[in-house]
Amino acid sequence: MIELLIVMAIIGILAAIAIPIYRVETRNAKLTEVTNAMGYIASALGHYRNQAMASGFGAAWPNCGNIAEIQASLGVGLAAIGRVGAASVDQVTGVISVTLANIDSGVDGNTITLTPTVAGDSSISWSWGGTLPIRYLPKQ
Repeated sequence: MIELLIVMAIIGILAAIAIPIYRVETRNAKLTEVTNAMGYIASALGHYRNQAMASGFGAAWPNCGNIAEIQASLGVGLAAIGRVGAASVDQVTGVISVTLANIDSGVDGNTITLTPTVAGDSSISWSWGGTLPIRYLPKQ
């Protein structure tokens, strides 16, 4: 009987440690899914801008106010991942903004932004921001 109690205590301790770690890792995996999708949008924006410049339209960003317009203009689908509540690309600044949904109550409703900085040689570097706590954002 004592051996059974010891085994149950060990299982209880392991569960108390493992369950919170599992929740954190699950949340991080879902956030990675969103940041990867934002990376695809950033790549598509770079191609869009380069093509617009090569075609003589100047350095322009597309006007994408929602997920459907991002899909139509850039060919990047966000609806399938189910972790994005809203998304947009600012036509003036090129800032990608995504509102999180269906991830975790601690992060749902927060936004992640990806802000472009265009160098003199037309190369683009991106920086992360938004209302999401800094510990959840990808490293710069």
